[in-house]
Amino acid sequence: MDCLFCKVIDRKIPASIVYEDDHVLAFNDINPQAPTHVLVVPKRHIATLNDLEPGDDPTVGELVRRAAAIAKERGIWAGGFRTVFNTNSDAGQTVFHIHLHLLGGRSLKWPPG
Repeated sequence: MDCLFCKVIDRKIPASIVYEDDHVLAFNDINPQAPTHVLVVPKRHIATLNDLEPGDDPTVGELVRRAAAIAKERGIWAGGFRTVFNTNSDAGQTVFHIHLHLLGGRSLKWPPG
């Protein structure tokens, strides 16, 4: 498989890792759009949200809970933070391995993009 995030998970590509457990890896985005911009990914390859199955519910829950925990660790949880999943090209997904963007540390505008 030629997946960028799978290569990060397998340590074939370096990353600034901020959290890891048996199921999830979180690392700083190399092109941050906010002072905090962390990508939270499942270690198991799932290309898009469209590919999720009912058994993946705990995985998605772990991604969201981990993002909230990182926001708290970084002191941005009280002021606010954004979590984003992009799905497919029109939404801006460029790496086809689901990933949650955790953005914060500054005032974020709405609507995005």
